[in-house]
Amino acid sequence: MTQLFALHSAYGLATAAAAIDEGVFDAGGPRILVPFNSARVPETTHGIDELPNLVTLRARFDRVESLDALLTPLHPSSWDPSDGDLVVLRRLLTRAWELDDDLELCVQSPQVAPARTLLSLFPDARLTIIGDGLMTYSPIRVALLRTVVERIGRVVYADVVPGVEPLVFTETGAARVPVPPSRFGAVLAETAASDPDLDALADGTPTALVLGQYLAALGLVAPAEEIAMQQAMVDHAAQWAPGRIVFKPHPAAPPQVVEALREQARSHDMEFAVYDGPESAELVADRLEAVGVVAGFSTALPTVQALSGRPIAAAGTATVLRRLTPYENSNRVPATIVDALTRPGSPYRDPERLQLLIDAVGYAMQPVIAAHLRPRAEELLGSLNAAERARYFSPERLIELRLPGAPQEGIVRRALRSTGGVGRAEELRLTIAGARTRAARAWKVVRGR
Repeated sequence: MTQLFALHSAYGLATAAAAIDEGVFDAGGPRILVPFNSARVPETTHGIDELPNLVTLRARFDRVESLDALLTPLHPSSWDPSDGDLVVLRRLLTRAWELDDDLELCVQSPQVAPARTLLSLFPDARLTIIGDGLMTYSPIRVALLRTVVERIGRVVYADVVPGVEPLVFTETGAARVPVPPSRFGAVLAETAASDPDLDALADGTPTALVLGQYLAALGLVAPAEEIAMQQAMVDHAAQWAPGRIVFKPHPAAPPQVVEALREQARSHDMEFAVYDGPESAELVADRLEAVGVVAGFSTALPTVQALSGRPIAAAGTATVLRRLTPYENSNRVPATIVDALTRPGSPYRDPERLQLLIDAVGYAMQPVIAAHLRPRAEELLGSLNAAERARYFSPERLIELRLPGAPQEGIVRRALRSTGGVGRAEELRLTIAGARTRAARAWKVVRGR
């Protein structure tokens, strides 16, 4: 059997490599890595087939077949051939990649091209989903073809939120296959590279790590609000009494963010340094032996906690949850998980309770795809007070889905609310028009016309 892995991120590659080490994938045939660069402008970034610190991870595979080299100048995300071309492409790729009839196709991000295209291109392949961080804990955001979802046998993911299972493709009955944190951490450690800047910071000074996300780029907050959020991260970090703050900024962060945080650190009598090197946040925290890590809703937070047990904190998650639009925004579940794990006095520290929260939010995000989770949503919402419901569920969503705790609708809203294709006002108008038509016909009968 041939195993083909179509992956685009270092996180996904690390997850696949750790799963291979764990024995999740049988070694009965060749393993082929098909990397692709999903960046908006691929020419400005390095793909996972080029990064030198990923060389040992790529060594788990027998061959590497670059999808970018095959498709150029077409962007991988634009690869959407017509149905009539699929048969020809299948023959060509089967020959070019030396595939046999027994194929397992393992992909990240199956809802978009090129992964979605590959799923349709090989209609007889067994399908496995490779987790993509906290996004894996969300339900799939678009409905895939039935001929695709029925072939998805399992979801393989890094178990960075122990005791909580991801929601993606639970509606199909696909098996959950967690990769233990210890195995995943060992693979991440392989990606560490010699970095003089990081080595210089690893001098034994008690250090707290602050991570930037640049939420203003997502349109969630104004630049001034983001600076205030990141200053609040420094305040959180100060509670661990470190001697120094190390800030790992988002690559697109403006210079004023760094200067604002420098001044905030000085106000707490702490040293301040910036690390903008290539190492992942998890490895930076480990190398610095950080006393704690603070961020917005970065996947790095639960990963750091699961791998090393280091304290984590977050700032601005409540604001982000309020402002994410539409409600089904794919960042909602990651933000919910981080908020639930870090907020003071969180009632969701128990994995079972956190699972219930994620199930309920997942249903509210995708009530058709995740319809099987409605009883879970009703269970949770029936147990929450008004403030707790408002933190994770918008009133509009509760009304729309008629869930427990939904506020009372006004007369106008009830008149306009859809009842299956039309609003109630339009439904009433149509009912009256129908009654008039039937009355006119009856009158004609009475009059003998």
